[in-house]
Amino acid sequence: MSLRTTLKKVLPSISITEQEALDAGDVWLEGSIYRGKPDFSALRAVPNGQLTAEEQAFLDGPVMELLELIDDTEIQNGKHLPDYILDFLKKERFFSLIIPKAYGGREFSPYANSTIVATIATKSSGVAVTVMVPNSLGPGELLMHYGTEEQRSFWLPRLSNGTDIPCFALTSPEAGSDAGGIPDQGIVTKGLYQGKEVLGLSITWDKRYITLAPIATVLGLAFKVRDPEGLLGAKEDLGITCALIPREHPGVELGNRHDPMGIRFYNGTTRGEKVFIPMDFIIGGQKNIGRGWQMLVSCLGAGRGISLPALGCSTSQVALKSASEYAAVREQFGLSIGQFEGIQEKLADIAGKTFLQEAMRVLTTEGLGLGLKPSVVTAIAKYHMTEIGRDTLNSAMDIQAGKAIQCGPQNTLAKGYVAQPIAITVEGANILTRNLMIFGQGVMRCHPYLQSMVEAIHSDDKNADKEFNKIFRKTVGYSVANSLRSFRLGLLPFTASASSELAEVKQYEKSVQKLASKLAVYADFSLLVLGGKLKQAELLSARLGDVMSYLYAAMACIRFYEQKVTVDERNQAAPYFHYATRWALMNAENALLAFLDNFPSGATRKFMRLITVTYSAKMPKISDNLIRELAEQAQLNTSFKKKLTHLVRSVPGDGHYINEQAYLAKLACLDLLKKVKQALRSKQIKAGVRFAETLENALNAKVVTADEYKQLIDYNLKRERAIRVDEYDYDLELVAAQSELKVANS
Repeated sequence: MSLRTTLKKVLPSISITEQEALDAGDVWLEGSIYRGKPDFSALRAVPNGQLTAEEQAFLDGPVMELLELIDDTEIQNGKHLPDYILDFLKKERFFSLIIPKAYGGREFSPYANSTIVATIATKSSGVAVTVMVPNSLGPGELLMHYGTEEQRSFWLPRLSNGTDIPCFALTSPEAGSDAGGIPDQGIVTKGLYQGKEVLGLSITWDKRYITLAPIATVLGLAFKVRDPEGLLGAKEDLGITCALIPREHPGVELGNRHDPMGIRFYNGTTRGEKVFIPMDFIIGGQKNIGRGWQMLVSCLGAGRGISLPALGCSTSQVALKSASEYAAVREQFGLSIGQFEGIQEKLADIAGKTFLQEAMRVLTTEGLGLGLKPSVVTAIAKYHMTEIGRDTLNSAMDIQAGKAIQCGPQNTLAKGYVAQPIAITVEGANILTRNLMIFGQGVMRCHPYLQSMVEAIHSDDKNADKEFNKIFRKTVGYSVANSLRSFRLGLLPFTASASSELAEVKQYEKSVQKLASKLAVYADFSLLVLGGKLKQAELLSARLGDVMSYLYAAMACIRFYEQKVTVDERNQAAPYFHYATRWALMNAENALLAFLDNFPSGATRKFMRLITVTYSAKMPKISDNLIRELAEQAQLNTSFKKKLTHLVRSVPGDGHYINEQAYLAKLACLDLLKKVKQALRSKQIKAGVRFAETLENALNAKVVTADEYKQLIDYNLKRERAIRVDEYDYDLELVAAQSELKVANS
């Protein structure tokens, strides 16, 4: 009995849905990471993601107009998204960002799509999701790639101008993250359509969590097709299929709503019982019966890398801007709270992770802009960027404390805090994404020979043994080369290569190379020792996926620092870069160490430690000095900080504007405030009950001039407004605006 035959009896075969998932999408930078040789040349060769003149004009025009229209407190206190918001979205073709111009769409790049959605999200999660969904996985993208020309010509112009609003129904009560297990079913049969008997499908479905379903006019639907009467051939189970059904089609039920965390975007259910549709309703026509899973996985691989990571990034940028401005303005014990090390620790973490978030957002959308659909990279971006968004928001809430928990128009954090868990559950719950998808897909997609070997093992071809032996020899050679390289880098770490022209980057580039070389070895031994059981060893495979993810994040940080930071901004950006890259590398190393500590075979564990020379943590640490340096840098009004918070566009009167005005006023008064404090310490003046009285005492004592006093009073008014929170009457009706309160108190 040959080795191949033995393995065929032991190893499970790959299911059709698994094979379709593996065949969909592309391998990109993650492939070189998995194989132990991160490709920095390919990284640096990726074209820079930039907005075109048309995209920039849309951001500066319709997007800014939309932000001015949005009153998120009104939206959240109501039951519906206001008609004037929906009408504006339709008029300005916000639902057509990805649709080609030939069909009336805007045909924007993935980078622009991400930037637009993220900018809207800084003002309103509900409006951002409403824009996001038609431009992500749904009828529009499926039609563009798989629809017939007749379908595209009819539907895409209507989707572009808002005549039709789409939703896409995949998730069922019985199948959430296991989308391949949907019970919804279509039976091939004949029925009446427009007065004629035609071949079609009788579909029964029950879907939930469907965004835009309550207001959709056209329903995208995923279901399994069966042909018990053999009308299409001998095969009965034909597989997952996608169809497009008008809302008014007989039997379609749309309208019931869910209430996702109280965030006012439309999300709900759709049902149908033996609804007959003609074959023309299938996306791509009858020939695409059974291709639905391949279609969905392929499109989801791209969409997952744009919208949800954009929401995570916008959350971090809001956290950084709000927390840094508040920390600089808010004073306790005679000092701005940003000078306390406990606050600095939180603020530095927000700042460093925001750098990492923007770097990952830009790199991932640049990859998508190449026309790639890297399913593993987009899963990495979705999982880590939504989780990091939650981390940064939690830290910002801690810094703003009481101000952060009082809801109202002035609160810049609370609604995002409530909405953040939604992004973490969508398009595959994050636990599934981390524990099953990232490494689970990565191991098959990124290993140079594994998929071919598995196919050869389960092949019935007469030359299968010969083909398997050839692939097996290549696999052994690949694994031996990985082990030797990792041993060399472990024993002689200075031999790691780095091609960066910047000295501060080289150490990190070398670290990425060293960690990736260990990952390749551990992945090989996992497959050798655990084999098919690696699927069930989720804790181990998740850690290997974490290593891939954090090394991708570190590469993104390096690229962003090299290509997006100007020479004049290097000193400003350096603390952000060092913190973000060290954080990613530390987490990658910790995941490797945890993997080794928990590997079930003691002998293999010892051998892996020996061959990779891995006995303790070696990556550069985040020091207290770096924390203090970054926290101080984050509180400065630098050009780089503006670049890192560019998604947050304040509108006069909103919470961001109020905070920003107080922050800028304080920076302009620093020297004057220093004079006042010195006069207080020297007892030249007395402190008043309120700071305004102290300033009046300083004016009377000629510590400040009349013009300086006027400037300080202006700052104090803005400061008081920024540190206040919104107030309501007994029936929770919002009372006078803060500006009116100031007049009443003066």
